[in-house]
Amino acid sequence: MHFDAEVFVAIGFGIFVCVLLYVGAHKKLAAALDSRVIRIKSELAEAERLRSEAESLLASFEKKREDAEEEAKAIVAQAKSEAELLASEARQHLEEYIARRTKQVEDKIAQAEAQAAAEVRASAADAAVKVAEAVLRKGVAGADFVSAGIADVKSLAH
Repeated sequence: MHFDAEVFVAIGFGIFVCVLLYVGAHKKLAAALDSRVIRIKSELAEAERLRSEAESLLASFEKKREDAEEEAKAIVAQAKSEAELLASEARQHLEEYIARRTKQVEDKIAQAEAQAAAEVRASAADAAVKVAEAVLRKGVAGADFVSAGIADVKSLAH
């Protein structure tokens, strides 16, 4: 009989497989695969736990963000109302100031008018006294007192 190289390779492979089975390589291979499956399952469980933890953390941050937005809106609304209140108070103070200043100006104008009227009366009284004095000095004989008095008042007024 003639044996080719393929037959020797097949016999060698068979012996190799038998040695592996005798040594328990198949059990060690199964144990290694089982430990790897267990390790992968634990990593998946850890990943799922981390995922749920991250989702709860994300939900917490979303809630905090919403709360912060609501607080910011409340602060903005309060600031607007305070600004409107300050503006209305400023308008009211300005109107009061304008009213006081207008009253002061009107009072000064009334005082100036009263002073001018008093000065006119004083001038008229002085003119009347001067006319009366002139009449008394010159006498009453044939003089035109009315036109002379009017002329004297005109001269004193200007």
